[in-house]
Amino acid sequence: MNTDTDPALDLYIKAALGKKALDVVVLDVGALSSVAEVFIICSGRSNRQVNAIAEFIQMDLKKHNIRPLSVEGMHEGHWVLMDYGHVIIHVFYQPVREFYDLEGLWIDAKRITTPSLQKSKRNNR
Repeated sequence: MNTDTDPALDLYIKAALGKKALDVVVLDVGALSSVAEVFIICSGRSNRQVNAIAEFIQMDLKKHNIRPLSVEGMHEGHWVLMDYGHVIIHVFYQPVREFYDLEGLWIDAKRITTPSLQKSKRNNR
């Protein structure tokens, strides 16, 4: 996957934004990790919103025949990890996201912007 040009990556972002995920960050971790090529990190304001975001992502991507290899953390709603192979989505309850600070741990990863992410940032100004 060429993260700079792959339009499929925007499908994941649209899915996260579909339930108003907050502070969506996309990191190109391919050069830093063998686990995945891309991490998508986003937040919800409550445990219920975290679960709603994760469920919506699954349903929306399923429409495009994209299914997760595994999903963990749906019952608690603090940190849902969705493994799509080359893309791993982290949906956090905001205080939990701040505590684990994945962006800080992956500070050397290049940030990626997709058309949907750019549009979302313009709309939130």
